[in-house]
Amino acid sequence: MDLKEVIVRQVGMKLKKPFQTVNGLVVMRDTLIIEAHDQNGHVGYGECVAFADPFYTPETTTTAWDMLRYFLLPVLKKSKIEHPNQVHETLSGVQGHQMAKAGIETALWDLYAKQQKKSLKELIGGQYDEVASGVVLSLTDDLKEQAKEFTKKGYKRFKLKVQKGKERETIEKAKQYIGDVPIMFDGNGGYSPEDMLHLKNLDDLNLHMIEQPFRQDDFYYHHQLKKELNTLICLDETVKSEHDAFQAIELDAAGCINVKLGRVGGYQVALNIHNYAKVADMPLWCGGMLETGIGRAHNIILASLEQFKLPGDLSESQRYWEEDIIEKPFKVKDGKVKVPTKPGIGVKVHEKRLNERTVRQFEFEMTS
Repeated sequence: MDLKEVIVRQVGMKLKKPFQTVNGLVVMRDTLIIEAHDQNGHVGYGECVAFADPFYTPETTTTAWDMLRYFLLPVLKKSKIEHPNQVHETLSGVQGHQMAKAGIETALWDLYAKQQKKSLKELIGGQYDEVASGVVLSLTDDLKEQAKEFTKKGYKRFKLKVQKGKERETIEKAKQYIGDVPIMFDGNGGYSPEDMLHLKNLDDLNLHMIEQPFRQDDFYYHHQLKKELNTLICLDETVKSEHDAFQAIELDAAGCINVKLGRVGGYQVALNIHNYAKVADMPLWCGGMLETGIGRAHNIILASLEQFKLPGDLSESQRYWEEDIIEKPFKVKDGKVKVPTKPGIGVKVHEKRLNERTVRQFEFEMTS
């Protein structure tokens, strides 16, 4: 791939409104933007979506920064990467750190597509020209105000962050404002086996799905709950690899899977999960991690794959940012967002804004 250097930036993005879940509050989004430069001036962009604090996964922006600088990029430098589908195997000797790995792998996919003068959608086999968008409402959002705004844009699904014990109250209130648009709630792994009956009693709400009710490492109780409910059970944090997806399917632990590039380590694993799901006829959808336009572009391209049949967390840029770091922010129209078709991820980075929001950076030379 003729790599010249990789630049890693820590970027600070202030959210328009604080985003609250049962696990944490995000006011300032610290993220890592990875630039992969070749000898001919092409630049590929990726985003490492770890948070500043380890409330979602053990990874943080600080751990990812160190892993990229001292472990992952040195390993890549020693290897001759001809195609981005080699990155996953090349980095497999480093245990874990999927978000750091995904950050560099997605940058190399973007670079490779630009070198080939093809859209990344085309290279990974995307099927859809536009994808259905869902929106996430946090615990601090005004349900009435936000529902009015997002129903006007035609969002295809609402995901609610809820407090245990107040799910019914929140969902019934949301239904007053949202109407017939599908509603789901995110458990964020906050339920225990003792909550099984409580969750069963929510089955009459006719939810689109319940996402990740039990802890990250659980397959058994998700399987037990799935047997008892008509409501679709979705796995998120439990699936960190293609093997996890295989187990989820074989153990009948879920009716669908939320696939996040950062959580599974990048496109190659996501593609393998997609292929498993296609054989099993299991629907997928793409989750979000409060990404900038760079990460959002990657998510939308991933969601163009055939088995991504459910609306993803693919809200438009202005949902979170006054100003994104891409020149033309993503917009939702009639509940859908267009998949970029220009070379690579198909968006142009606003370099002035990126520089203004860069807190720190380092350059890593990839030539010997």
